[in-house]
Amino acid sequence: MAVIEEKGPANGNQDYTQDGTVDLKGRPVLRSKTGKWKACSFIVGYEVFERMAFYGIQSNLVLYLTRKLHEGTVTASNNVSNWVGAVWMMPLAGAFIADAYLGRYWTFVISSGIYVLGMALLTLAVSLQALRPPPCVDDHNCPHASSLQYGIFFLGLYIIAAGTGGTKPNISTMGADQFDDFEPKERSHKLSFFNWWFFSIFFGTLFANTFLIYIQDYVGWTIGYGLPTLGLAFSVLVFLVGTPYYRHKLPSGSPITRMLQVFVAATRKWKLHVSDDPKELHELSIEEYASNGRNRIDKSSSFSFLDKAAVKTGQTSPWMLCTVTQVEETKQMTKLIPIMLTTIVPSTLIVQTSTLFVKQGATLDRSMGPHFKIPPACLTAFVTLSMLITIVMYDRLFVPAIRRYTKNPRGITMLQRLGIGLVLHVTIMVTACFAERKRLSVAREKDLLEQKDAIPLTIFILLPQYALAGVADNFVEVAKMELFYDQAPEGMKSLGTSYFTTTLGIASFLSTFLLSTVADITKRNGHKGWVLDNLNVSHLDYYYAFMAILSFLNFLCFLVAAKFFVYNVDVTQNRLGLEVNPPSSQPQDKTGISPSTPQADAKS
Repeated sequence: MAVIEEKGPANGNQDYTQDGTVDLKGRPVLRSKTGKWKACSFIVGYEVFERMAFYGIQSNLVLYLTRKLHEGTVTASNNVSNWVGAVWMMPLAGAFIADAYLGRYWTFVISSGIYVLGMALLTLAVSLQALRPPPCVDDHNCPHASSLQYGIFFLGLYIIAAGTGGTKPNISTMGADQFDDFEPKERSHKLSFFNWWFFSIFFGTLFANTFLIYIQDYVGWTIGYGLPTLGLAFSVLVFLVGTPYYRHKLPSGSPITRMLQVFVAATRKWKLHVSDDPKELHELSIEEYASNGRNRIDKSSSFSFLDKAAVKTGQTSPWMLCTVTQVEETKQMTKLIPIMLTTIVPSTLIVQTSTLFVKQGATLDRSMGPHFKIPPACLTAFVTLSMLITIVMYDRLFVPAIRRYTKNPRGITMLQRLGIGLVLHVTIMVTACFAERKRLSVAREKDLLEQKDAIPLTIFILLPQYALAGVADNFVEVAKMELFYDQAPEGMKSLGTSYFTTTLGIASFLSTFLLSTVADITKRNGHKGWVLDNLNVSHLDYYYAFMAILSFLNFLCFLVAAKFFVYNVDVTQNRLGLEVNPPSSQPQDKTGISPSTPQADAKS
């Protein structure tokens, strides 16, 4: 395999980055003094602690709502789903603010302060006795939380959601921005960035799913929430320390507005014919784009209706006339939507691992030796562990082995990786269905049908579904993040990243809708229902079978969407190919890239 060497300064000039990145004052930055893994270490350091804080709250939240605020199973699960949905939907607003006004750095810093405030309020809510109802007398006599108690607790939760709106879409994008696409060595490192990004942040998740959950269950909620709050505050300081080393992309205007302008202009000119002569279409010069750190994009054949937005009619309003590049950027974001929609159903599993799976575990034998019981939410640690192991094996073993045959720098394409994960999601729901059938059969055999009856079956019967969830995350979640960032145009990277978070948000709301609807429909006409507060007389196995069928149908939809998906022509690869391998040195393919270089596969 060819060794990629880092380019030095050309013609004795300072070795500035070529991708339009600048420092906080808007000045060009030197490649040797900024970015790369050195800058990423501070960003990843923040994310480790932030994941610890977020999952320290989310993983055990359903148990706090049922045990301390005395909510029912369906209500508590739906409250968790709705909050998680808000957490993952807010990044749309954060991406808009970052791309249009403040830039990623300042949006992130301000949002981090809001995030810490929400964590502090939530810690206060679980610490003061006046902010939670008295303990239950028995199963049928549990005082409800007052409006004030509910209000303070959920205010803290949704302040956290507002804060994450500015951190989540910008922190990972800032990390990827630290690698210059026009530098071959940095570009090769960027191909592994999202693998190691997920690997690093799951250390924080693992800590939350083991140590913090144990503290919450057996020591107290005050310390269990106070520690992640302090950890989050520390992580913000870690991020700020790395400020001198960061590379920044300048705000390029609202990508959502630019997309809407294309749709409006194309609709208003729907009767016009699009000429084959490029002179009839509106476009700026390459130099004008280069001055803003963007690339000019040539006209493509996909979504040809939108080309009408660039047809010259004498009107210059941005809502009547758009550049070809603006049209193509809109096309690139639009073509991701079908893929995005097919990743929503599998993302509902992320919610279920912290709601229904946890409630299942609470009914089982959690003993590990004579003196220790594993907290039910701790099994989510096995999602993390299996994902960590899978990511290392994927990046270090699978990719090098398979790319010898595929000649693809990533080993397999992003859509192939995503497709494998979707198949695993069907397998997970089938596995969960059989595990629940076993749990219910033991409950019936032993006549343990009361809500607080413990089933004499080890909690580790749930281990396969948790472990498979981690393996599936390596394929689905990593591929989603990489695909939406990689295929988004240069000025819309934050919006591309918010596509990833949006799928998780919609999936959370979908989980609420599905669970509520199934619970309601199956209780009609005198039936007991599939999902009750008492899981020992419920039928979660039927619900999981329903989700397996839904996941399979979703996979079929993905195959259709993937068949029609066309990867972007990578303009930075074209430029690199011409610089590293001039036309006279060796044969090239039609993109101008030498077939012998790792950059040759534009369909990565």
